[in-house]
Amino acid sequence: MGKHEGKHVVITGGSSGFGLATAQLLVDEGARVLITGRNQAALDSARDRLGERAFAVCGDAASLPDIDALADRVKAEFGTVDALFANAGVNGFAPFEATSEELFDQLLVINAKGPYFTVQKLAPLLGEGSGVVLTTSVANVLGLPMLSAYAAAKAALRSMTRSLARELLPRKIRVNAVSPGPIDSGILEKTMPQEAAEQTKAQMTAGNPMLRMGAPGEVARTVAFLAFDATYTTGAEFPVDGGGSQL
Repeated sequence: MGKHEGKHVVITGGSSGFGLATAQLLVDEGARVLITGRNQAALDSARDRLGERAFAVCGDAASLPDIDALADRVKAEFGTVDALFANAGVNGFAPFEATSEELFDQLLVINAKGPYFTVQKLAPLLGEGSGVVLTTSVANVLGLPMLSAYAAAKAALRSMTRSLARELLPRKIRVNAVSPGPIDSGILEKTMPQEAAEQTKAQMTAGNPMLRMGAPGEVARTVAFLAFDATYTTGAEFPVDGGGSQL
């Protein structure tokens, strides 16, 4: 029997990166996992990779009607939920002077509004002792260039982690955040030209105390710990960044 046999887990943004890595880890340990994403082809591929314990729901993590539909699907499939990883988000690089209203709104809506209402709508399905994990970023504590709007969204999410942890405490639901640093998850290749992505990765590696980027599996193990094993921890943010925000 796997460590998480019989557990029900929901992961938004679960078709790639550390969302998918977390889903794979938990499925391998016996959990039934429902993943979400906006790209049906990517979702289908992820579900096939994860196997029969996985379910996939296509939807926009920042759309309230889609979040309501997700809650209905989760209730139908699982009834109750043992862990929620509100992970869906997007990156966006732009100098402060060139950040448009459209980019600002996109980053705040997807990275802050989406997780907030995902937790709100799924909270009635969370059982006593369950864990919620939000994805913040080291950008919320470091003054990184080109990321001012993204950092603001993640800082909002860090604040929400504390507020939601306090509000859900009477129901014995824990809320924590994982704060990834430079993780080689493939997101850079999706958001910028290949040459620029490689240059950015080289700069991240050179500037990291461990002189490397992290792997999605390293984030996944932290998420699993916060969701299930950190039973006396709530409102906290756990950095997975090679020491970049600490040293």
